[in-house]
Amino acid sequence: MYSEDDLIQLSSLQHYAFCPRQCALIHVEQAWVENRLTAEGRIMHEHVHDEGDESRGNVRIERGISLRSLRLGLIGKADVVEYHRQDDGTWQAFPVEYKRGKPKPDHSDKIQLCAQALCLEEMLNASIPAGALFYGKTRRRLDVDFDEALRIETQNIAQQTHTLIESGQTPMPVYTKRCESCSLMAECIPKTIQKKRSVKSYLKRMLDET
Repeated sequence: MYSEDDLIQLSSLQHYAFCPRQCALIHVEQAWVENRLTAEGRIMHEHVHDEGDESRGNVRIERGISLRSLRLGLIGKADVVEYHRQDDGTWQAFPVEYKRGKPKPDHSDKIQLCAQALCLEEMLNASIPAGALFYGKTRRRLDVDFDEALRIETQNIAQQTHTLIESGQTPMPVYTKRCESCSLMAECIPKTIQKKRSVKSYLKRMLDET
């Protein structure tokens, strides 16, 4: 169990799953750059939170719900939590996370959503089997089952993210194609740093051979 002082932002898990260096730049070095894409994402979240709660038949909708898990050491907010009325009259929580773009090839968004569900399970003392990701670019929802594999992956990422942030160290960059979609590309400069490391390694090898 973590203490209140040890809680990290739930969104940091998504950052870590996407790229540990990005996570450290944001949550260790406090680096953040607002560009068109991040601004669009921020505005989307603000709009969702401002819409207010509502009911639609057998679905009750709450927005901007505060989340916390002392077991995983997480704190944050859910964009939307839907409560679906079951046949026995009980209400089943169903978290929905809004994303500006389109579905990613990795699990980073699913991990963030699953972490929200794990927080809700701890807070409500209830089981939450599924949720959804809404992508603004496609205007579609992607249903996500919180199966055992995703739960274990999410818990492992939470532990690794804690370890990274507590270390206070920023990993060196490893350039990949997805770096081009990162808002911190200019701050990270993965190509430049990697090139410098390659030159340094080459010079070291030359000296070792002499």
